[in-house]
Amino acid sequence: MLRLAALAVLLLPCVWMIGTAFMPTVERLDHPLALLPSAPTLAHVVTVWQSGIDRQLLNSVLVGLGATLLSLLLAFPAAYALVRLRFPARLDMLFLVLVLALKLMPPITVAVPLFSLAKWLHLLDSVFGLMLAYQIYTLPMAIWMLLPFVRDVPLECEEAADLDGASLAQRIAYIVLPLCAPGLIATAIFVFITAWNEFLLALLFVSSPSRFTLPLAIAGYVTENGIDWGELMSAGLIASLPTLMLAGYVQRYLLRGFTGGLK
Repeated sequence: MLRLAALAVLLLPCVWMIGTAFMPTVERLDHPLALLPSAPTLAHVVTVWQSGIDRQLLNSVLVGLGATLLSLLLAFPAAYALVRLRFPARLDMLFLVLVLALKLMPPITVAVPLFSLAKWLHLLDSVFGLMLAYQIYTLPMAIWMLLPFVRDVPLECEEAADLDGASLAQRIAYIVLPLCAPGLIATAIFVFITAWNEFLLALLFVSSPSRFTLPLAIAGYVTENGIDWGELMSAGLIASLPTLMLAGYVQRYLLRGFTGGLK
């Protein structure tokens, strides 16, 4: 019973969001605490879609995939080097501490310097600029998540391949990467969700509505003139579905990512 009660509490916001997205505005005003509509309608969803949210959806997909790919390309070599190579004076631990400190910093402390750097590089108001800026969040997380997976790859396998004449690139391509595949997929999911939900840097870096990401588009439904809850929840539902479907499809890798290593 306790588990069912906890599940109900966790699912309540999702049920309210779905119910509000398909509930007529008049019914919501008459019954503000109602969870499910008595006469469901697609009017809010259609209005939101016709407003051009498909463009913001595409921008979020491009930024999320680009930031994820870039993070994995940079994080995997870093994780491999930290595990396999010997660094003098414990520089590997110092590097990890600095990476963790960067991750734990309040976002606003790095937002202004990043804005100035992006302006100097002419990367403001661009999808590519957001991909690079998001590395301040995603890269430290990717490095820390990949460390246990690389560490769990048996060193004996690489040594045997080395004796057979395999180069470093071949050992990584044919031994380390296949064994780390669950970790790479789990890390990619977490990185993608982080980039998908990011709001502050997108708000600072992007000014053209055609380049808005979904968090910016959703924030636009909260105005000084009021809030249309039906449209707001419809936009939230559209923004939630891609990540929910992606996480559901690769849930077995997510579970392995939570356990933190190869078995």
